Amino acid sequence: MELIIYLLIGAIAGFAAGLFGVGGGLIIVPILYIVFSQMNYDPAVLMHMAVGTSLATIIVTSMSSVSAHHKKGAVLWKVFANLAPGLVLGSFLGAGIAHYLSGQGLQLFIGGFALWVAFKMFRGAHAKIDPAQHLPSTPMQMLAGGGIGIASAIFGIGGGSLTVPYLNRCGVVMQKAVATSAACGLPIAIAGALGFMWFGQQAQVDLPHTIGYVHIYAFIGISVMSFMTAKLGAKVAHRLSPAMLKKCFASLLSTVGIYFICQGILHF
Repeated sequence: MELIIYLLIGAIAGFAAGLFGVGGGLIIVPILYIVFSQMNYDPAVLMHMAVGTSLATIIVTSMSSVSAHHKKGAVLWKVFANLAPGLVLGSFLGAGIAHYLSGQGLQLFIGGFALWVAFKMFRGAHAKIDPAQHLPSTPMQMLAGGGIGIASAIFGIGGGSLTVPYLNRCGVVMQKAVATSAACGLPIAIAGALGFMWFGQQAQVDLPHTIGYVHIYAFIGISVMSFMTAKLGAKVAHRLSPAMLKKCFASLLSTVGIYFICQGILHF
């Protein structure tokens, strides 16, 4: 029964990821939080488990996405190489920061982040790229990668919500920004998941079917189904306007953000 629940979560997250063009982390984290709550997991580590497991699942979906984008020649591998060192170091550091945050603090952080992304999506639903902008120097790209990595690990996402806007602002067209962001999601997810496993082991998390802050059954079930349903979501996305998609996703994120902020405040 438990595995069936994780398969359903994966189906929803994969469809949403394909539909909205971003990783499923901001979908997976709140659903896992609710499921783990119903399973009476320790509230002190509940949120950390949701975030760590979410990052682990992004490893699989990111590999699939990168392969598809690479075949179309859309990935800017030089930009990826510049961002990657910062992404890896930042993601591991982000996992450490999340480890030292209380469950309530993590809820407030993620809730606030979801609302911020929702606001940016609402405001930028009809935004156009400025072709006059250019990518900064290599050291600045590495620094940006570090910031994206830290935030992505704390929030349990593949970084698309941050990498795509960053590349857009630097004059990269949307298709190549999304493709490069997908590639960036892989080092974020690997380093972040390993960080949550390691810090979780240090905290001696005593829950069944887990390695540190990563739930193995949830990882397998969500990864398998999200890999399959992401393609269906992408097909549906082509029938809707990009502006409408952004507004729908922003509405969903607003709901998630308000939910986590309320939960965090109630448990303080």
